[in-house]
Amino acid sequence: MSVREINFDGLVGPSHNYAGLSLGNLASSRNAGAVSHPRAAALQGIEKMRGNLRLGLAQGIFLPQWRPDGAWLATLGTDISNADPHIRAAAMSASSMWAANAATVSPAADTADGRTHLTVANLVTMAHRSHEWPQTLAQLRLAFSDTRAFAVHGPIPAPFGDEGAANHMRLCDSHGAPGVGVFVYGQSGGPFPARQHVEASKAVARIHGLDPARTLFVQQSQEAIAAGAFHNDVVAVANERVLFTHEQAFADKQAFYASLRTLLPSVEIVEVPASAVSLADAIKSYLFNAQLVTLPDGTMALILPSEAQAVPAVWAWLEQMIVGNGPIRRLIPVDVRQSMANGGGPACLRLRVVADPKDIDPRFLVDEPRLDEIARIVSDYWPETIAPDDLSDTRLIARIEQSWLSLVDHLQLSGDLMP
Repeated sequence: MSVREINFDGLVGPSHNYAGLSLGNLASSRNAGAVSHPRAAALQGIEKMRGNLRLGLAQGIFLPQWRPDGAWLATLGTDISNADPHIRAAAMSASSMWAANAATVSPAADTADGRTHLTVANLVTMAHRSHEWPQTLAQLRLAFSDTRAFAVHGPIPAPFGDEGAANHMRLCDSHGAPGVGVFVYGQSGGPFPARQHVEASKAVARIHGLDPARTLFVQQSQEAIAAGAFHNDVVAVANERVLFTHEQAFADKQAFYASLRTLLPSVEIVEVPASAVSLADAIKSYLFNAQLVTLPDGTMALILPSEAQAVPAVWAWLEQMIVGNGPIRRLIPVDVRQSMANGGGPACLRLRVVADPKDIDPRFLVDEPRLDEIARIVSDYWPETIAPDDLSDTRLIARIEQSWLSLVDHLQLSGDLMP
């Protein structure tokens, strides 16, 4: 079996807009009411996937969800024409593009039954995301339908908030080796809500059959949440034996680091000091919302948003880091500005799955020719711009629906994913 890490990126949907729906997400709030560019956003994401392929990485894709979500509106006793503006905006949200919130994944090497387990995130703390999970679960059950290799679970019940892999890290000597699962949760307090509840994290760990002796539950610092780190992946990212983190990411970092070193003696902790990069600069640049990946030659690279180059303190620290003898040897800036403007960087756009690609439905795996085909559909069908007042325009809604149908039909998924 050829097990490797596969990054599944969410394709930005044709309803991508800036409604400012995400409390605690500073970029989302700052750009509320701006004109979005769905076509450019999707093409930027495709180029990021293309870049990963050229690095020698395995790449998968998740499709946008059907919008507007009429089924969700019906449960509220309304429809897209009659819904209040904030409900209409929530029904049109394209936030499923951030695949890091699709699910929590535990590779086969860590689970009691030797299968890879995925639990779809419930996302209950935000109205615009709370109705994503049924369509996400449908894609997960298609992509990972081989029950010999995978177990796909429904959501943790409300009121326990679960935001998926954005609050989960895995450290290990290699992707195929047994690892240490790190579940990061928040506590209420400060101006913004904590979205990952410890009860949800513990439930996922039990359902996945993780060894309690190799599973850590770590509290995110309230300073990080208050500064706008609404998910842990805004202040920390891990890959194999490396933890790349801000000094102020965790409530009790010393206890966390000590436990990690006990469970994984080979761990390398690369901590960015607050004296060099403030929490504000880290969150502004999305320094940590990067893909930390192992390249085919065994070295590690940081695929990070191009905005990091525009924050002098951040870029100076990174350039100093890579000339040292540390584990991260390469910086790869990517342009995902449309996603960044709505509060999600390169790491938000992908879900990491360690598995044998042969066990996965090939319709969810991509190479460059398939990305070329998807890019052509995006260029032909995705709206060029969406202004806030456009969300009630029946012509725009019809175009969004046609865009989705064209994509899923081309990928031969319409029979499985039709709403």
